[in-house]
Parts: sequence; C-alpha cells; structure tokens
Amino acid sequence: MTYSTLMVHLELEHTNDARLRIAGDLAEKFEAKLIGIAASDPRPPYYRNGAFVHSLIERERNEIAKRMSETEERFRAAVKDRARKIEWRCAMARPTEYVAREARAADLVITGANRDGALLDPQLRLDPSDLVMQAGRPVFVVPPEAEHLKLKHVLIAWKDTREARRAVSDALPLLHKAKYVDVIEVAEGDVSQGAAQHHVNDVVAWLVRHNISAVGRVSQVPDDPDAIENLWKNGVDLVVAGAYGHTRFREWVIGGVTRKLITQSQHCSFLAH
Repeated sequence: MTYSTLMVHLELEHTNDARLRIAGDLAEKFEAKLIGIAASDPRPPYYRNGAFVHSLIERERNEIAKRMSETEERFRAAVKDRARKIEWRCAMARPTEYVAREARAADLVITGANRDGALLDPQLRLDPSDLVMQAGRPVFVVPPEAEHLKLKHVLIAWKDTREARRAVSDALPLLHKAKYVDVIEVAEGDVSQGAAQHHVNDVVAWLVRHNISAVGRVSQVPDDPDAIENLWKNGVDLVVAGAYGHTRFREWVIGGVTRKLITQSQHCSFLAH
C-alpha cells in the first residue's frame, strides 16, 4: 500500500511553511504526486447595491486572484524538487467545501491546525474539523511548529469505534515506514481494563499480519484531553486517531481528543472519520 497522490491545502494569508515542509517530506517518502490547493470566496457587501457593489466585489476578486497566484508560486518553489509530479488547483469558493470536493483526486489531504480554536469565517478559512467530516479521505493535520516528519515513533490513539478502525487502515502506508508503533487505549466509561487490553491486542495482532511490529497497552488516565495527550507528549512523531468518536457537539462543548489534536497539539495528526 502507498499514497500515490497527496493534496496540500494552503492558506492565502499565511506562509504555509510548516505544511509545505511536511507535504514535501511525505511526497518524498512515497514518491507521490502532490496537488497544491487553495480557495477563498469573495464576501458580498450587504450595505450597498448597484455599480458600487459590483466594483467592490470585482476589487476583492482581483485581490484574491493575486494572492492565489503568489501562493501557487510559493508552492511550486517549495516542492519542485520533492514531488514526483506537482499540480495546482484553486477556485473562488468556500475553502472547506472546495477542498472536500477536490479530495476525490487524492489519497491523503494535508492541512494546518486551527490554532484559533473557534469557528472560522467559512468564506475565507478552511476548518479542519469540517474537512475531516466531509472529505471522505484521511486528513493529515500539521501544527505550525512542525519542522520535518521523521516517522520514527507513531502512536495509535485507539478507541473501539469505526472511526479508529478507519484511521488505522488508512494509515497503513505510514505505519509501514515507522520504526516504533504503539497502540494505546484509555479504559474509560464502561470499558474495563481487561476489555481495553483485548481491543489493543487485536489491533496489534492485525498490524503484525500486515508486517508492522507494534506494542499495545492500556492506560487509566481520566477522560480528559489534557491528561490523555500527556501519554504521547515525548518522543512521538505522529498520532493516528479516529476523528470524533464521541459526537462532535460533545467534543466542542466539553472538549475531546479530536479537538485537542486539531487546535492545540504540537504533534502531526492523522485523522479519519
């Protein structure tokens, strides 16, 4: 298994340095084609009409087109010697919806973390949480602190849900390249430590049948995203997790691992829903 085509989403208002570095690392590791993608939707002014409004919209469209051209230049310069083939896509459209649609062309979508931790303007900014839910592809979330992707140590944050099963299956090409793979489940709620150990043992055995060496263990830390992240705080290069094993509403109201990975974690994350 491999990733033959990667897609990296780029913001028009930022340098995108971290995600371009990681996208280049992944393209090199898998000798993959890399598609750069960007979008922004002009916001219609609501306080005027007629020719004045038309001129404002046209001015904004021209500014967006200029930023798209500049972003494409930076993308091509950053990855020209790192990907087997490169392609650029852009549109005057809402970023999340556009990237989710175009994700049909890729095996894996790379984007940045949402450090704002709040709702984003859907016409200007891509929301990683919405992208995970809509894309039908795994999403690789890159924090701004990321330098390079070593893939020495990968941690699977296991929860016995369909989302976690999907994530581990989709992550197989990355897991094959890791030196160490840990499978950790937090025994919480009605799940006993014995049941959780049975879960991780099954996952480890499944990985072994795919020629991936892994170690499974169970933790009984509280059901708290901060406490859970401490399990992988040191020495982990990538966290693989199912996105929104709880309802998304619950995660945004009282917190959750998915939200923590998307908004605050300093680790790269591989998420699937």
